[in-house]
Amino acid sequence: MIRRIVLTVIAVLILGAAAQAAGGDFGLGIIVGEPTGFVGKFYVSRRNAIDGGIAWSLEKNNYMHFHGDYLFHNFDLIQVDEGRMALYFGIGGRIALVDHADDHVGVRFPLGLNYIFENDMFDIFAEIVPIMDIAPETDFDIEGALGARYYF
Repeated sequence: MIRRIVLTVIAVLILGAAAQAAGGDFGLGIIVGEPTGFVGKFYVSRRNAIDGGIAWSLEKNNYMHFHGDYLFHNFDLIQVDEGRMALYFGIGGRIALVDHADDHVGVRFPLGLNYIFENDMFDIFAEIVPIMDIAPETDFDIEGALGARYYF
């Protein structure tokens, strides 16, 4: 338990430092679902971003979850009157710290909708994420969540 708290504090400090350096392209927020926790997103271009999260599964053995994804956004598919809406998809990885004997490593395939408000300071999103665990054994899972971020 102490190990998980220390890892969380370190990750939040790193994400906070990155937010100060990003100048508007970096957002921090929360994600609610399976798992629930904190998320960050950094736009590397107008249509591509890197996101990551630190979260806890409230249903499955109360494990800690770390993930990172590379995302592709399509802002042309859905037109809105104010702000911008994107369909996004990507690929990434996750580590689930269940216990020392049963930690999981897997590949994520996120698919979601992201609404960015007119002032570009807030966004909300909904996603579904198929996961293929590759260690300690091959397994398939699906996670889903809602979230919001504030951009610095």
